[in-house]
Amino acid sequence: MPHRLTVVISQSRSQNPKKRQLEEQVVAGLLGERGIDVTVVPHLYDLKPDGSGMLCLSGISGDLVVCSWLYPRAARWILDRNQIRGQEGKTLLKSLGETDDDDEADEEAIDDLAEDKPRVADQRELPARRIYCLDLRAYDDASAFREEIVRIATELATPTIELNGWINGNPKPEQMERYLAAETAAPEPRQATVIEEEGGRRWYPVIDLSRCTNCLECIDFCLFGVYGIDARETILVEQPDNCRQGCPACSRVCPENAIIFPQHKTPTIAGSADVAGTLKIDLSQLFGAPDPGAPGAEKAMEVAARERDEQLLLAGRDAVGMQVGMPKRHESELSGSVAKDQLDELIDSLDELDF
Repeated sequence: MPHRLTVVISQSRSQNPKKRQLEEQVVAGLLGERGIDVTVVPHLYDLKPDGSGMLCLSGISGDLVVCSWLYPRAARWILDRNQIRGQEGKTLLKSLGETDDDDEADEEAIDDLAEDKPRVADQRELPARRIYCLDLRAYDDASAFREEIVRIATELATPTIELNGWINGNPKPEQMERYLAAETAAPEPRQATVIEEEGGRRWYPVIDLSRCTNCLECIDFCLFGVYGIDARETILVEQPDNCRQGCPACSRVCPENAIIFPQHKTPTIAGSADVAGTLKIDLSQLFGAPDPGAPGAEKAMEVAARERDEQLLLAGRDAVGMQVGMPKRHESELSGSVAKDQLDELIDSLDELDF
């Protein structure tokens, strides 16, 4: 059976004419391509787990390309949390803000992770199919997406293997002629499948399980019942719609930068490639907090506590400041002192003996 690739176009939240035009041009450019099926759904982040859009995506079992107005990392883990999983497909297209220098940084990050603690994703087996995520914000020309999708479809198709399966890899001339005739025949006119779904804009965290170590600091920090654990005691976003609109506080608490808010204005929180690196940079600046070196500037954990308190007050609850759910690793940051190591403590003990 000929290989087929499903391409999903996730529509923009806005009715911006340029965005709608790009979506339509990508769809139109793919409808005439052999072996490619096109489906259009509302914005990926807003789809309900039991809505028509996600049910449609769940019914796709083969290789998948998802074009959305999101960072690829965010799109991939939105799909994953809805049980739409597969091997990560590598694309030649850059995402928004991505440069050639990022490729080397990604390789270094992968090396660092390989030597680091176990990740939640390491404990799962993924289907053999591939899922490619393309960022529609990165290019104004629809042909860039069409060419890359055609390249992916060609790469995934394996006509040579199919032919070699005939009569021990030795097809007769008439068999080869029939095969080539089918490959070169004009494609039948097709239309895209368009899925409509009612519902408003959503706001909830998405966990990058390739970085998550299941430390559960997020569930301790969040006071709105968003997080939970499954039967294997692994973290999950249990009640996504309990999340407070616009609040990214838990992403600042995560020690592995594993929590994504796909619609946040700060690229790192929204899932940009920058977050794939290690924590060798200052987290306060990385997550959009003011420069910690500036007079009176807040540190990352102070920003997180303030954001959480703002949401507690809006919900009619009492603010808790830094007294609740702050991880021990930040105790020195919160107290303003430098954490002491074992040698420091030993020296202090000797000083107290007053030899």
